[in-house]
Amino acid sequence: MICQECGKKPATLHFTKIVNGEKTEFHICESCAREKGELIPGTTNGFSIHSLLSGLLDFDPTGKGNATGQKAQVIRCEACGLTYSQFSKIGRFGCSSCYKHFEDRLDPLFKRVHGSTKHLGKIPKRRGGTIQTKRELEDLKKELQYLIIHEEFEHAAQIRDQIRELEKRISAG
Repeated sequence: MICQECGKKPATLHFTKIVNGEKTEFHICESCAREKGELIPGTTNGFSIHSLLSGLLDFDPTGKGNATGQKAQVIRCEACGLTYSQFSKIGRFGCSSCYKHFEDRLDPLFKRVHGSTKHLGKIPKRRGGTIQTKRELEDLKKELQYLIIHEEFEHAAQIRDQIRELEKRISAG
């Protein structure tokens, strides 16, 4: 297999990314990995897979970059001073305030990496019906609020009725 970066040398590093069931493979040679500033396994410095992937998958999730791809501004955590660029390189926040300061960039990042911005987990089969119904109820309540704000009262009334029916099922069960 040939390196996807240079198209010349044999690829010796292979990475597979699966998001929402879509599989993406990256194949690069040792030289291209070094050019990106990566450390190769077996060398004295080790290897940073996070840095390699952040280099390969570098993107501006907010779309706020300019036409040349440069970032419009440097986003920095006011509490610890960490920049978003530093976070993308090291893969860790400096403090709990970083979540707040980088908030607008995290949802697209989580959606890209995990396929969703909400952790759903697995539902046990024995008690899954009640849990699933409660989740559905929560989603309907959010939808109801949205419809009320946007003054779609007829549709909101239908959702309200569905909420009442689910609440009856939960209290009866």
